Amino acid sequence: MRVVVLGGGSTGEHFVGALRRLDDDCEITLVERRLVGGECSYWACMPTKTMLRATELVGATRIAPGVAVPELDLERVFWWRDQVVDGRDDAAQLEWLEAQRAAFVRGSGRVRQPGVVEADGRELEYDVLVVATGSVASVPPIPGLDSLAYWTNEEATETTAVPASLIVLGGGAVGCELAQFFARVGAHVTLVQNGPRLLPRVDAEAGALLARAFAEDGIDVRLDATVTAVEPGVRLALDGGETIEAERLLLGTGRRPYADGLGLEQLGVAVGPRGIQVDDRLVAADGVYAIGDCTGVAQFTHVGKYQARVAAANVAGREARADYRAIPASIFTDPQVASVGRTDGDGVVTATWPLTSTPRTSTYERPKREGFLKLAADAERRVLVGAVAVGPEAGEWLQQVTLAIRAEVPLEVLLDTIQPYPTFSEAVFLAERELDSALP
Repeated sequence: MRVVVLGGGSTGEHFVGALRRLDDDCEITLVERRLVGGECSYWACMPTKTMLRATELVGATRIAPGVAVPELDLERVFWWRDQVVDGRDDAAQLEWLEAQRAAFVRGSGRVRQPGVVEADGRELEYDVLVVATGSVASVPPIPGLDSLAYWTNEEATETTAVPASLIVLGGGAVGCELAQFFARVGAHVTLVQNGPRLLPRVDAEAGALLARAFAEDGIDVRLDATVTAVEPGVRLALDGGETIEAERLLLGTGRRPYADGLGLEQLGVAVGPRGIQVDDRLVAADGVYAIGDCTGVAQFTHVGKYQARVAAANVAGREARADYRAIPASIFTDPQVASVGRTDGDGVVTATWPLTSTPRTSTYERPKREGFLKLAADAERRVLVGAVAVGPEAGEWLQQVTLAIRAEVPLEVLLDTIQPYPTFSEAVFLAERELDSALP
């Protein structure tokens, strides 16, 4: 069996490893136009979290009595980031591919005809095609924007200099993380969000809490603000008639699936506004699978890797189906915002526990900062269906809720589970107790 993988980001890489573990004999060829490892490894997840770590530590010293506030060494922060991304060199990834006995072609791949992909002037025949082309930054159609040398997450994670002032357009995860980083390293940051709150895809209470935290960091948050025009300088005209200026503009306006121009229409693949349409086996057409951001299911590296494992099992002749009931997400602002599942809908009951009432908070910082855990349950079945947490390392301790949702653990079992003391995980038990009282 000959398998060609279009796209060598984290998802494509993970598919190669997953398939090789299941099939020792198939021929695998990976095609990637940029760096193997992709956006997440070099310009998104890994560099941003590294950059945020140093500023988070410095921020923590301000609310930990008895600790002297250290100086932030920006040169070393950027050095650390560049070490994590291997200097944006994928030599180690190419060695790994070789160890997996996978061939590699550097170039843009496109389906020439059914059964044949063309890349770097070569024709690659396949029995199975796996599309893992990821996503690209979404650029809003604002008059004048094309005349500006704006930043996306790529330029923001490559820079070794901090602008004196920065406008961040977009209040989603990318915009919020980068806004807080640059504010904490000395830039005057204005965050412009075309909507009523930050983090529009997360619980409204989380967005409101984060806006208050940003105000303490000196970030000027503009909500319900629409940019009508952009001029060099950088000057942005808002719909209310106001003009705001900065040295740099950073676009954090989301990403769109990269699925056009690949010749997939020849194979009967349906590409919609949200990306390549797939079934729960990740099948896009006969002999064609699609995984990761290009499917538009959920643009998270961990979802892409999960889809890679499901697709690999099916390609190898096993039977696997994707289940998206418990997709976790972490936003690495300070405080962290973590979520999983859903917190609304018919028959859903919620309960919230303030993190300041969890014993661990007293030992962690003073003054205590705002935070909470909200749990949601299906009232009839008495199982969790979603959660949102805002607080230190929320993405770590909320993961037990992901397992509880996926396994449909009864609330009675969760209430009988021992949580260690004193930890933030105790909030899970305390919120479950509130939820039990709220259920009919």
